[in-house]
Amino acid sequence: MRSHLLNDLTAEHYRRSVTEGVERVAARLATTERPFTGVTVDALAPHIERIDLDRPLHDTTAALDELEEIYLRDAVYFHHPRYLAHLNCPVVIPAVLGEAVLSAVNSSLDTWDQSAGGTLIERRLIDWTTARIGLGPAADGVFTSGGTQSNLQALLLAREESKPGRAEWEEGAPLTSLRILASEVSHFSVKKSAKLLGLGQDAVIPVPVDQDKRMRTVALAHELERCRQDGLTPMAVVATAGTTDFGSIDPLPEIAELCARYGVWLHVDAAYGCGLLASVRHRDRLAGIERADSVTVDYHKSFFQPVSSSAVLVRDAATLRHATYHAEYLNPRRMVEERIPNQVDKSLQTTRRFDALKLWLTLRTMGADGIGELFDEVCDLAREGWRLLAADPRFDVVVEPALSTLVFRYIPAAVTGPDRIDRANLYARKALFASGDAVVAGTKVGGRHFLKFTLLNPETTVADIAAVLDLIAGHAEQYLGESLDRAS
Repeated sequence: MRSHLLNDLTAEHYRRSVTEGVERVAARLATTERPFTGVTVDALAPHIERIDLDRPLHDTTAALDELEEIYLRDAVYFHHPRYLAHLNCPVVIPAVLGEAVLSAVNSSLDTWDQSAGGTLIERRLIDWTTARIGLGPAADGVFTSGGTQSNLQALLLAREESKPGRAEWEEGAPLTSLRILASEVSHFSVKKSAKLLGLGQDAVIPVPVDQDKRMRTVALAHELERCRQDGLTPMAVVATAGTTDFGSIDPLPEIAELCARYGVWLHVDAAYGCGLLASVRHRDRLAGIERADSVTVDYHKSFFQPVSSSAVLVRDAATLRHATYHAEYLNPRRMVEERIPNQVDKSLQTTRRFDALKLWLTLRTMGADGIGELFDEVCDLAREGWRLLAADPRFDVVVEPALSTLVFRYIPAAVTGPDRIDRANLYARKALFASGDAVVAGTKVGGRHFLKFTLLNPETTVADIAAVLDLIAGHAEQYLGESLDRAS
């Protein structure tokens, strides 16, 4: 079995095996005509369940043949121009190359003696990102597994930073008086983080949004003042730069002013909108982000990186101490005095992949402008898609896009009840997925079912959008026609 260990004796075996795997994926990418095959759980599950994991195939080619049948054939392919569903981007080749390198070398980014150059590359990319944001010379951060972890760590820091400002605070005191203010369409991870951080059920105060799904600053000011009068401590305001459902960007400059006035930590969740940091033409949409105390970025959303690649950035590096624990076997305190850079001192994770390498190779190959141009393309495409929807009487579109998301629903020409319209849109989405012709997402607006395009593929065209809209309308009309037949 030693022949399967990657080392100096098996380098050629490694080369052949990886090359064969890459060729399989390349062939699949070259011949994929739809984003999905439409396979069902009931059809696929038995094939996987009958595989005896205690009886290995002892052959890479045979294992890849099997993988073709249970995974590659039926995978959902984000690179296809009619994958329009979630915040999943097609990935750039330099990043995939980085993935291959980091997996083989297998550095762990927790301590210097496990990563060396990897530590310095990650730190350099953190500095690059904080400079793009404009957080200042004392800024720092660390790579994470994704936006949920980044938001959790940011709110942990905010919670700890809120304690010294309270004269009555005692170690072990209840956290029930702490509050987080976030828009009513903010990411679910804000509420999840509040729970994980030991805050009460009412810790997250939802702030109403305007017709463009942006936080109402007048409402935020009201809630901040109400907290003060009720003896509550607002530990953080979470502003969103790119909501998951609408791509809306909260009014960051006004929110920053309120946070400064009330002395509240400002966290900006830019997991989606961070692509604007590299934008050639739309960077101004993030104006005000430079005033944040912490920022979440997901490179695997709008920097076209493979999952996972995210980071949490902070204005003041000293606040990262709240995530620091020292273990004698790993990062003893003496290493700080010896100026040995251990990234575990900043992270909620211990063992951690060298995901920064993917972004490094992307920047060194394409440059930031190259990434930004791709993101600008999808933002411009969303604008064209919005015009198409707004002019089409078959659809009701919710908001003009700030990024690359369109939320809409099919409205039949004949007058019918809202419940039937809901069911028609749900049916259309399900039928479209089952056909494999396209993949779209769904959400609720005002308690009603809507459909969603998340446009992150520069290869998607207006013609693709128009074709998918026709497919949606066709499925919805089929449902309405059949339901009328059943009712008659």
